[in-house]
Amino acid sequence: MIHERKLVISFLILLLPQFCTPQDTITPNQSLKDGDLLVSSNDTFALGFFSPGKSRNRYLGIWYNKVTELTIVWVANRDNPINDTSGVVSIESSGNLVIHVPDRVIPVWSTNISGPAHSAKLLDSGNLVVFGGGDTKRIVVWQSFDYPTDTVLPSMKIGVDRRTGLNRFLTSWKSRDDPGIGEYSFKMNLTGSPQFFLNKGSTQIWSTGPWIGHGWSGVPAMTVKFIFTVSYVDNPNEVSLMYTIPNASIFSRMVVNEFGVVERLTWHDNDQKWVGFWSAPKDRCDHYGQCGPFGNCDPYLATSQFDCTCLPGFEPVSARDWYLGDGSGGCVRKRGGHVCKNGEGFVEVAHAKVPNTWTARVESGVGLKGCEEECLRNCTCNAYASADISKEESDGGCVTWHGELVDTRVFSSGGQNLYIRVDAVEVAQYLKSQQSHGKKGMVAAIVASVVAVLLITICLSYWLVMKKRKGKRGQHELIFSPNRSTSLSTTPKGNHFDESGTNAELPYFDLTTIVAATENFSFANKLGQGGFGTVYKGRLHNGQEIAVKRLAKNSGQGVEEFKNEVTLIAKLQHRNLVRLLGFCIQKEEKMLVYEYLPNKGLDSFIFDKIKSSFLDWTKRYDIVLGIARGLLYLHQDSRLRIVHRDLKASNVLLDGAMNPKISDFGMAKIFGGDQIEANTNRVVGTYGYMSPEYAMEGLFSIKSDVFSFGVLLLEIISGTKNNSYYQENSVNLIGHVWKLWEGGKALDIVDPSMGDSYPVQQLSRCIHIGLLCVQELATDRPTMSNVAFMLCNETELPPPKQPAFIFFKKTAGPDSSSASVGAVSINDLTVTMVQAR
Repeated sequence: MIHERKLVISFLILLLPQFCTPQDTITPNQSLKDGDLLVSSNDTFALGFFSPGKSRNRYLGIWYNKVTELTIVWVANRDNPINDTSGVVSIESSGNLVIHVPDRVIPVWSTNISGPAHSAKLLDSGNLVVFGGGDTKRIVVWQSFDYPTDTVLPSMKIGVDRRTGLNRFLTSWKSRDDPGIGEYSFKMNLTGSPQFFLNKGSTQIWSTGPWIGHGWSGVPAMTVKFIFTVSYVDNPNEVSLMYTIPNASIFSRMVVNEFGVVERLTWHDNDQKWVGFWSAPKDRCDHYGQCGPFGNCDPYLATSQFDCTCLPGFEPVSARDWYLGDGSGGCVRKRGGHVCKNGEGFVEVAHAKVPNTWTARVESGVGLKGCEEECLRNCTCNAYASADISKEESDGGCVTWHGELVDTRVFSSGGQNLYIRVDAVEVAQYLKSQQSHGKKGMVAAIVASVVAVLLITICLSYWLVMKKRKGKRGQHELIFSPNRSTSLSTTPKGNHFDESGTNAELPYFDLTTIVAATENFSFANKLGQGGFGTVYKGRLHNGQEIAVKRLAKNSGQGVEEFKNEVTLIAKLQHRNLVRLLGFCIQKEEKMLVYEYLPNKGLDSFIFDKIKSSFLDWTKRYDIVLGIARGLLYLHQDSRLRIVHRDLKASNVLLDGAMNPKISDFGMAKIFGGDQIEANTNRVVGTYGYMSPEYAMEGLFSIKSDVFSFGVLLLEIISGTKNNSYYQENSVNLIGHVWKLWEGGKALDIVDPSMGDSYPVQQLSRCIHIGLLCVQELATDRPTMSNVAFMLCNETELPPPKQPAFIFFKKTAGPDSSSASVGAVSINDLTVTMVQAR
C-alpha cells in the first residue's frame, strides 16, 4: 500500500510541471487545444482559436482580452482555416511552433524556424515570442511582431530590416468573416526616400510621403504628439516606424481594413467601442496622383469644387479635361519657359505634401540654401525641399526631384515648404506680387504710425488735463459714471490708464508685422472663429508665439466689442486672465494680440472622450480653483467691478501647464460704485450658460457670472455639456444633476474617464457648490468670494434650492414640431445674440 502511494506521488510529481506552467507560456511537453487560452501576464491579450463574424471556420489568433468587442490583432493560419474544433497548438520535435489537426500529416501552420525551441510566450505587448536556447540564456528565434496581419500595436515595428530583407507590412482581411490576405496592403518602399504606400493589388492608393523629421510629409496629424510617441529609424541596418503610448491603460491600434482605409483606433470604455483617431485616405486629395504629373491638389480652393491646380510655372495638359473636372492628365511646363541656366529661380508652395520620392535624390548634411544651390546646378532638378524641416536652416539634409512631380497636395496645417523651379518670367512675376504686397503694407504702416502718434498726443493731453482736474479736487475720480453700467468706448492707440492711475503703454503692432507672423492669416494658422471674428496663431520675429483676434470687417457690433476689450484687458493683470500683448488698428483691420496658450480651450479637453482621460480630478479641481480666482478678481479684487457675461468652457484657455485663463472680454461690462445690477435690451452670450434673469429679462449682475460658473463647474465634473439631454423629457445637465441630487445619487454624474481615484467628499462638495450657483433666484446664489471660500474650506453648506432651466415640456402632439417651455425655456440653444424681452 505504501509502495503504491509512492508510485502515485512520483507520478504526480512528474505531471506537476505541466500543471504549474504559467498561463502565458507553452513548453515542449504541452499543447493548446481549441477552447484553451494563453493570456498575457497583465491580462491584456489572449491567444486561442476563434471564428470571425458569421464564419464557422477556426483560426488561431491573438485578441484584446480586456475589450468586450472581439478584436483580433494577429492571425496565424489566415489562409488555411480549420473547419472544426480539432486544432491543436504545440512545439514539435523540430523546434517549430505548429498548428495541426488529427487527420492531416502536414501542419496547418508552422513558424518555419531551424533549431530546437525552448518555449512560446504571449507577452504583455501582444507579441507571441518563440524562445530558443536553454533555461539560462533564452534568445528570440521567432516572433509574431515580425509577421503582422492587418494590425500594428504599440511597440511593434513596421518597415524593412536591411540586413535580412524582412519587410514587416500590413495586409487587410478579405472581409469581416474571412481574415485571409485581402487586396489592400500597407508597405514601406525604399526607392528614393523611404515612405509607406497603401496599395490595392499593385495600384497605389495613398502614400505617407517621406519622413521629414517629426512625422510623414503626408500625415500632418503626426505633428500633434498628444497620446502617441513615434520612433522612426533609418540607418544601414533598418528603416522602421514604431509608436508607443505612455499611458498603458489606453488601448490603441492601427489597422488596414477591408475597405482600403488605414485608421488609428482607440478603445473607449464609456461607449464600449473603438473610436477613430485618424484615418487615410480622408479626402480626394489624399488619393495618389489625384491631379497628375506637376499637378497640385488643393481641397481648400474657394472658387470651385475642383481640387486641382498646377504647380507654379506649369499649365494643364488639357484645358478641356480640367474644365470638365478631370485633372488626372496633369500639367506641363508653360510654353516658352526656359529653366536651364537662364535666370530661373524657385517659387515656394507652403504646407505641402512633397511629391513621390521615386525620382528624388537625398543628400545628408545640407542646409536649405545649399539644397537650392545644388538644384540650380543641375538642369534636371525640378524641385527641392528639406529632408528634416526641424533642421532645414542648418544640416537637415536635402531632397531634390529630377523627374515628374507626382502626388503633391497642400494641407491647412503641417506638411512642409516645397520649392518649385520656374523660369525667369515666373520669378519676376512672383517677386513683383511680393513687392506690391510689401509696398502696400509699408504705406499702411506709415499711415498707421502717423495716426498712432497723433492719438498718443491726444491721449497724453487728455491725461494731463484729467490729472490737473484731479489735483484741484484732491481726490481720485473714475471717468466712468458710478450709477450705471458702462461699456468702455474709448479706443487706445498706444496709451491707457492702469489701475493705479499712472500712464502705461500698450504696444501697437503694425499690420505688416501681424501679416508676417500669421503667414498672411493662412488657414493653417487658424485657431478658431467666434461671433465677431477669427483667431490666428502667429510667431513674431523674436520667436514669441501669439494669438491674433481679427475682427470681421462687416461686424458692426465688433467695433464696440473691440474697443471694450482693448481698454478693459489693458487694465487687468491676473494669472488666471489671458494677457493682452498689444493691438492693431489699420484701415478696416482691427486686431488684438494675446499671449498664445498651446492647450487652447477647456472645452477641447473636458468634452473630448480621449483628452478627458488626461484630466484627473486633481487637475480638474485646480482648473476650477483657477477660474474661481479669476472671476473673484473681476468681481471684487480689481479696482473696477467687472461682469464677464460670457463665461463658458471655450472661453477658458489653458497654458502649457494646464493653468486656466479666462478670455474674451468683448461682452464684459464695468459696474461703478456700489452698483448691483444693470439692464440691457441687447442680450449677448451663450444660452446654456446664461442666468434666467439675463436671458429672459436682460438683467445682469455679478450673480450672472456666478450662474455661468456653476454650469461650468458641473460640466468639468461630468465631462458633459449642459445642453446634452438625458431622457425623453429633454432634461439638461443642470436638471439631470438636480434629479440625482434629490435621489442621493449625485456622484453618478462624475466623468467615467476619471475612474474611481477621486476624493468622494471633495467632489460631492463641488457638486453641491455647483447647484448653489445655478439656483433660479440671483439673490439665492453665493458671491464668488463665498464660492472661493467654500471650495477651499470644509464649512457647512446650505441646501440648494431648485435650479433654473431644468427641462422642456412638450404640449403638442407627438407628430407636431411645436412645443412650449415647461419650467423655463431655451436653455438648449447656443447663440451669440438675441433681443431680450
